[in-house]
Amino acid sequence: MQIKIRHISTFLEVARTVSVGKAAAVLNVSQPAVTRTIRELEEALGSALVEPDGRGIRLTAAGEEFRRHAGLGMAALRQGVDTLRRGAASLSPPLRVGALPTVSARIMPKAARRFLEQSPDGRLKIVTGENAVLLQQLAGGELDLVVGRLAAPESMIGLTFEHLYSEQVLFVVRPGHPLLARDPFDLAKLSRFTVLMPTAASVIRPFVDRFLIAHGLPEAGARIESVSDSFGRAFVRESDAVWIISEGVVANDVAAGHLAVLPIDTSETRGAVGLTMRADAERPLPLAMLIKAIRAACPPTGPAGVQ
Repeated sequence: MQIKIRHISTFLEVARTVSVGKAAAVLNVSQPAVTRTIRELEEALGSALVEPDGRGIRLTAAGEEFRRHAGLGMAALRQGVDTLRRGAASLSPPLRVGALPTVSARIMPKAARRFLEQSPDGRLKIVTGENAVLLQQLAGGELDLVVGRLAAPESMIGLTFEHLYSEQVLFVVRPGHPLLARDPFDLAKLSRFTVLMPTAASVIRPFVDRFLIAHGLPEAGARIESVSDSFGRAFVRESDAVWIISEGVVANDVAAGHLAVLPIDTSETRGAVGLTMRADAERPLPLAMLIKAIRAACPPTGPAGVQ
């Protein structure tokens, strides 16, 4: 039996998530289809790649070895496709960077300028989205680099992380919001207002949920879930909603007086932000130059603004 791309991509997703169910959800296929594809690949290779582990699964020694080669192969295949698609244009392929909204707003503009100053012919493709989606694209070779929060250990299989800075979650409102006039501030009053929350798949949502539960607010008032910073800005400025968001996304708005921070100590929500790459990825000169530019664009103690 010939090994096909779907065999490799399915296996890599199972290896990344260590779960047939999660891989099926990401690939938008049924669990039996994932299991069947893995069995076909094992039959073609003559080796078991996964094995039961309690109520879940884990990679066998052969599976770990094959994952390393399969990841390299998929990345090389994507690079080859990019090279051919350039055709007669003779252009270097763009560096593909995934960035969380907080990074897109605070870090990438400075980093892009620094990079293009040193490499005038350089090309960048910057994709903004949720951390889980960006890491999936990175593992599949669709991105060269992700700049975002450190993900959970199970999502970091086959990936490396370099810490750049830390940032926390903030509760922000429009200037003149009723909650700003209350002294002392009463966190329980939040339940009277619509709360704009990060989505369940966002990397900061667990930090937010733990914070609310720890402070006796497991169920706030009306909720809207979104990772759109443009929607968040527009909605909060035109209403009495409370926006729970990473500080880097709104630091410029706060500094300009367009948004205000509620006096809530959220230091316990601080999390690491940094560079995530495939562990087996090479670092050609353009990528190394971009990484250097990103490091330089990060303040030594994290993004400026309210703490």
